[in-house]
Amino acid sequence: MPESEAPATTTGPRVRPVPAVTRSIAILRLLGRTPGPLTLKVIAQELGMISSTALHILRVLVDEGLVKVDPATKRYSLGVGMLALARSVIESHPFPALAQPVLDRLSATWHVTAIGVEIGAADDIVVLALSRSNAPFRLHIDVGSRFPALTSATGRLVAAYSELPRAELERRFRAAHWDEVPDFDSWLKEVEAVRRKGYGLDRGNYINGVAVVAVPVFDRRGRLSHALVAAGVGDQLAGAKAQGLAKDLQDEAQRLSELLAARS
Repeated sequence: MPESEAPATTTGPRVRPVPAVTRSIAILRLLGRTPGPLTLKVIAQELGMISSTALHILRVLVDEGLVKVDPATKRYSLGVGMLALARSVIESHPFPALAQPVLDRLSATWHVTAIGVEIGAADDIVVLALSRSNAPFRLHIDVGSRFPALTSATGRLVAAYSELPRAELERRFRAAHWDEVPDFDSWLKEVEAVRRKGYGLDRGNYINGVAVVAVPVFDRRGRLSHALVAAGVGDQLAGAKAQGLAKDLQDEAQRLSELLAARS
């Protein structure tokens, strides 16, 4: 079976593929999202790699401490070296530390799951911080979780504050996961509304029965870099309450934008 190559991007600077790097990252992501250790055969099959190629990459990752292998079972899992990398990212990135007290207050005040995300350079959104309320409602999400860029209310922000052409927006829109897929033209109208109101709202499209509100956090050049997100049961965030939550999120996002700009 031929080994898969990463698809070329349709916008932005041309990136020359480096297969060894792409495959190494794919292995790390596979091990990160799998609950238990995996054999070489399973890793190669899951990623469409030749077994010998996967083995050579795994040996390097093991040697670097990013992956560990059980000598008895020959199964691979993430190594403790990943913790050092993750800690370095968190310590060098001001957003999680600045956002956490904000998220804690928002979750306690509004009884929502409050989330701070980074808008990735690739087609994804990465969770950097979160706070869960004491309400029965829970989202299965953790720090480090990744989602397609146009997912839910945050995706409406990405679409609104980017300069992506319609065709590229539609491609990314189709790649996102939806419980109830909105009509694309209707979704574009909601994206236009984000530019007027300054926040995105998803009512049950991303997850049935769940309302999600997202507001932008900008870097010092005025570019969308992060977002504050709040998720709760749809009935809980109806009408005026959703608007009040959005205003609270916007106030906090404005302060975060200023703090991040001062530190950059």
